[in-house]
This record gives sequence, C-alpha cells and structure tokens, in this order.
Amino acid sequence: MTTSTARVLALLEILQEGGIRTVPDLAARLNVDERTVRRYVGHLLDLGVPVDSVRGRYGGYRLAPGYRMPPLMLTDEEALAVLLGLLAGQRAGLLTTSATASESAAAKLRRVLPKALGQRLEALLETADFTARPRSGTALEARVLLDLAEAARHRRPVAISYTDRTGRSSDRTVLPYGLVAHSGRWYLTGADPAGGEVRTFRLDRIAAMTVRSGSFVVPEGFDPAATVLESLAHTPWTHEVSLRIHDSVQHIRRHLPADIATLSVIPATATTTPDDAGLADTGDTSSDDPSALAAADERTGWVHVGIRAERLDWIPPVLAALDRPFVIEHPTALRDLVRALARRLDECATADGV
Repeated sequence: MTTSTARVLALLEILQEGGIRTVPDLAARLNVDERTVRRYVGHLLDLGVPVDSVRGRYGGYRLAPGYRMPPLMLTDEEALAVLLGLLAGQRAGLLTTSATASESAAAKLRRVLPKALGQRLEALLETADFTARPRSGTALEARVLLDLAEAARHRRPVAISYTDRTGRSSDRTVLPYGLVAHSGRWYLTGADPAGGEVRTFRLDRIAAMTVRSGSFVVPEGFDPAATVLESLAHTPWTHEVSLRIHDSVQHIRRHLPADIATLSVIPATATTTPDDAGLADTGDTSSDDPSALAAADERTGWVHVGIRAERLDWIPPVLAALDRPFVIEHPTALRDLVRALARRLDECATADGV
C-alpha cells in the first residue's frame, strides 16, 4: 500500500470521528500541506465517499450525516494487528468466546481483505510459532464481560450470582471498579457497597449478572491490576510461608511475581544476620507499599516475603535460583524440603558420573 493511499485512508478515519475538521488541522494530523488535503478529499469523493465541504470561519470537511462505512477498510498494519490480536488472545486464554468464534472471525477478515494482503497474512499464520505454551482459558459469555465493562465505565452497581473457590454460591451486589486480564483469566475488582471492602471475582465463576440503579465513585488512585495481583497473593491456601531474603526487590520479583508473593522492605535496624534463624524482628510485614518498594527497588537489603501456597515443594528450587541469603521463619516443613534439596544437589555435585 502506497503512502498516499494510506494517508487517504487515514483522512477517512479522522473524518469518521465526527464533527467538522478544518483543513489546517487535517494537514497537521496527516503531515502534509493543505493543498494535498484537498486532493485527498477529491480521492474520497471519487470513491463515492460523501465528504461535505463546510464554508465559513469554522468551516472544513465532514462526512455526510448518516453515512455508514463498508465493514472493513484496513491498512496492512491494521489488518496484521487485528489478526495477531485474535491469535495472541486465543493462545493467552483471554478471548471470551470459543476457539471456533475466533477462527471464523479471522477467516472472515481474510476473505474481505485484498488478495495480496490476505495471502501475506496467511503465510505469516502458517509459518509463525510461539515459545510460550497456549493457555486453556475459559469461554465465558462475551455478554458478561461487556456488560461488566459498561457498568464499570458508567459507575453502575451490579448484582451477580457467584460461586467461590470452595464451590459455595451466593448472590451479592458489587461496585465494579475495573476488569483485569491475568494468566488466561478475566477478573472483576470492586467493592461491597455495604462495608466498602474491595473484593476480586473471577468472571468465569459469575453465573448471572444484572445492572442496578445508582452510581458510585471509584477511590482516587485506585489501581485495578495491582489490586487483583495483591488479592491473588493473599488467597488462603494450605500453607502460609514467611521468609526473609537479603536481596533487591527487583531481583526477587523476577522469581516471585506479585500474584504469588507479597514483599515488604525491612528497615536496616530490624534485622541482623541470617544466623538469627528467624528470631529477629522482621519489621513491617504488610503487603507491598508501592512508594516504599519503588524507592528500594534497586537497593539490596532484607526483604520480608509472604507466600500462600497449596504445596511447598516448588519453593526450595526458587530459593536456590535466587542464590541469595535467606531465613525461613515458617513453616518448619519448608526447612526440611530445603535440606532435602541441598542433599540432592550435593549428591549430584559429588557423583563421578559412573
């Protein structure tokens, strides 16, 4: 696609936003002179696109009222973005529809594209591969996702029928603050209108929902993504692990993401050495304080790590990969697993290979 053709399509895209666009404004947005803008408008008229010329002090160009564009008019880059978005969303488990729906959507897109462009995109889809394994995800109803998004945007309470991780079902009212996609699942984060407690809900566990009357205000500075990650890290599991690691927050986070562990920097006066065997005061062990962690992100020091886990066997290898001094505060069972891993590593290191 030539540069001039792409700019004509860009002009059409701008005009579709509505309102009257002045020639100087269009020239600036397209990075061309005003004479070229008028020539591009002529090209659109030749293609049958009804562009009105509005005279006067505030005049310019606009699309004729009621005009509807054909289903698709995409540049090469836009078509590539749509197809890759469908493919990546399906592999990440984030699509709210079945795999058949995404595949048929991609097929329809390829059918309406110019033949040459369609063949190039087909070649990419046939030859491209991904290093990350595809996630299964869940085919929740698109209506649930879209209705919740609309309610969150317009600050409307919602009533949901929800089944928690233990299988217990309940009906509740939620003030939807935001939607978050994480690890192949969609999450709703919002507050209880009665007590104000912020909760996190998996969308695939919402059986039904209705929008209620009323409105609410989202707390200033509220971060839906950070809230979901913190909520996941605090999910009650079989084991509650408490560690002290002498390292930087940045390095620890590479091995223990925010949805797995909570971190809090320990003041320098709160601990001494790992020889304390977990008896030293750990200082502030609250969940991540963004300002404190940002300031200490690069600094090496003692950091309290809290983990809730169903199993403990994966933690010793992570501690070994960190390769930093650490203290296990609890549980005792984790100490035994670390010792067992150390013995296996020692046996492998001293084996003669026979």
